[in-house]
Amino acid sequence: MSWSVELSRPARQDLARLDRTNARRVLDALDRLASTDEGDVRCLQGAYEWRLRVGDVGVRFRFDYGAETIVVRRILPRGRAYRD
Repeated sequence: MSWSVELSRPARQDLARLDRTNARRVLDALDRLASTDEGDVRCLQGAYEWRLRVGDVGVRFRFDYGAETIVVRRILPRGRAYRD
């Protein structure tokens, strides 16, 4: 099963703030997750959100099962990624 990836506006802004190498790594990891379901993924406690860890970057996202879309909410350094 292949999913599509949708970046929210805050996620696009977060991605633009990353250096080129980390941004490429995050996009590659999201593509890999969407196509093969591989990655360091865990469910966040107390939320209907998941996280994908890419080195020192945390990607918070939700699955939209109806649309088969991974909706990326934030892309932040790991220390800040899981607050709120």
